[in-house]
Amino acid sequence: MRWSDLTPGEAARRLRREGLRWDIGAVALQVRSDAPGLAEALRHLYADYPLQLPPWNAPPLCHLTLRQDGGWRRWLRPRVHFALDGPSPFHPFPLDHALPLFEWGFNFTIASRAHHFLILHAAVLERGGKALLLPGEPGSGKSTLAAALALSSGGWRLLSDEFGLLRPETGLLHPAVRPIALKNASIGVLRAFAPTATLGPEYPKTRKGVVAHLRPPTNAVDRRHEAAPPAWIVLPQFIPDAPLTWIPLSPEERLLRLGGNAYNYELQGERGFRAVAALARARPGWILRYGHLEEAVAALDAVEQREWER
Repeated sequence: MRWSDLTPGEAARRLRREGLRWDIGAVALQVRSDAPGLAEALRHLYADYPLQLPPWNAPPLCHLTLRQDGGWRRWLRPRVHFALDGPSPFHPFPLDHALPLFEWGFNFTIASRAHHFLILHAAVLERGGKALLLPGEPGSGKSTLAAALALSSGGWRLLSDEFGLLRPETGLLHPAVRPIALKNASIGVLRAFAPTATLGPEYPKTRKGVVAHLRPPTNAVDRRHEAAPPAWIVLPQFIPDAPLTWIPLSPEERLLRLGGNAYNYELQGERGFRAVAALARARPGWILRYGHLEEAVAALDAVEQREWER
């Protein structure tokens, strides 16, 4: 059974009672919530994901709970609270922002729990059995670029727009396929690039401005357990109207950039250092500076050619 097989009423009832469980590839979760509208929002964005129905034989990585206020606050100033296996790591959000709270809470959960991986802050896509790693700071355009590549005709499969989950023992990147959070101007840019893409509602006045979520392509969901070896490291830098420029990175620069973009690099210790050093030595890397999304997509479609130019 997939999310889309549930009626809105049944999805809300299951979410409110025993909860619903599914996996995004490398990570499984169980969610319970009584927040109005959250079940329908999840059903819309996670439509293609198979649900794991009880009785459950193994625990997920995390149990997430989103509950609305009780008492007088429920009517005067309604809010929703996020909890991870009990404690709440965040302040409550307005009740009608339950979906952004869920998505940000899920990000927090992966970054704080999935330490069997070296967790790189990067988008990841695969083509022809090889993975493209797009590390980047907030505002670099990596999520918008990852969304455009996944929706383009270039054959790219989305693994994640947020987490490069690297197994140091194997050197493989594992998928964490989820809806892509688009912010502010990037929402309109993506709509113009892919008019038929499925987006959820826009949430104004969040802590990051206006946010909308893109449903991941069905093929990415169906292949969410297929890992891939990294082949290219490209750091996107979006600068409005800038000419497209490739800037080569030395192995030492790649090491510093990757380590600096890892959530748990220090926690991993020697294991993490060796994994990042091996990746930096073995794979070519560049900064890709661009001012127009279509140009960046076309440039990355030809990334194999650049490998031979280094």
